[in-house]
Amino acid sequence: MNKRLKQLVLYGGTAGTAAVVDIGGFALLNDAGVSLVLAAALSFMVATVCNYFLTARIVFDAGISWRGYGKFLSAASLGFLINVGVTTIAASMFGLLPVLAKTVGVGIAFFANFALNALFVFKPKTSAEQKSER
Repeated sequence: MNKRLKQLVLYGGTAGTAAVVDIGGFALLNDAGVSLVLAAALSFMVATVCNYFLTARIVFDAGISWRGYGKFLSAASLGFLINVGVTTIAASMFGLLPVLAKTVGVGIAFFANFALNALFVFKPKTSAEQKSER
């Protein structure tokens, strides 16, 4: 199995775990009466912390740092927009149940997030970048 495919498979596991955190948190918040958009945003933020730790260690064998989390969170902003946008549209325009709409949003954002992680957040450093850090 090539490296990128293996990473995608591993990311499926780490992102799946984060998705459980995201969807479960969303369901709890939504059931508690928190608005759809706020519940989606809050559950997403908690899931990003979980996803960063798991993805850094398991998928990309990278260290954990505030800087790394900042890059991860920056890249996840696009996934956030996709996730919340799809959730809102699926629930309000297509009448899906909120948790089902959230599940669709998470699924679509998955591939965008993996691409950003592989190409931006956890991109291996070049020889020149490694030398400049010394």
